Amino acid sequence: MPEGWNVALIDSGADPPTLGAARAACRFVDTRGRVAAHPVVADANGHGARVAGVLLDDAVPATLLVAQVFDHRRVTTAATVAAAIHWAIAERATLVHMSLGLREDRAVLAAAVAAAAAAGILLVASTPARGTPSFPAAYPGVIRGTGDARCGPAEISALDADRAHFGGCARTAGGAGGASIGAAHLSRFILRTLAPGDGYDASRRRLAALARFHGPEHR
Repeated sequence: MPEGWNVALIDSGADPPTLGAARAACRFVDTRGRVAAHPVVADANGHGARVAGVLLDDAVPATLLVAQVFDHRRVTTAATVAAAIHWAIAERATLVHMSLGLREDRAVLAAAVAAAAAAGILLVASTPARGTPSFPAAYPGVIRGTGDARCGPAEISALDADRAHFGGCARTAGGAGGASIGAAHLSRFILRTLAPGDGYDASRRRLAALARFHGPEHR
């Protein structure tokens, strides 16, 4: 089983047990375009906790970094997410997981994604399988994940589509679902089957070879 993953979860936080086990945690707050770092607070909407629950358990060889970028409103900014990515680079993350998406392309976020990719970090972001593109998933060097009803918890699909590269199980045991959960299952699959440092291209090829399903989901 691969070892050595340092996973930066950029989301709304995590539940107390998961947060207590995290190697590092930081909250980022954007005030009029200036982002400041603060201690984390409780996960106000539970989204990050659900994603963390999918990503990690005792069978996944990884440590966790928690970057808190939004609260109960599930609203964030490109500058906030960019600051979290730069923090993940400084904390030597090997995978950055973002079950979030912004509607607008912003240079500050594109630059942060490019810096992480140049540092050899694997980036996974959620995206709707259809509709308008979302960011950071739409940037080059990001593995784009979504939900696929064909997939069980230990399966992924190679969607062969520009909008979404891979699909994962669309639901949790508690019933939460959607593209963000599908992307979390994709990252979990990566943590369990790939090795840190393989890079974007090699990781995509390996994931395609391991996919249980190929082609778009039939709806």
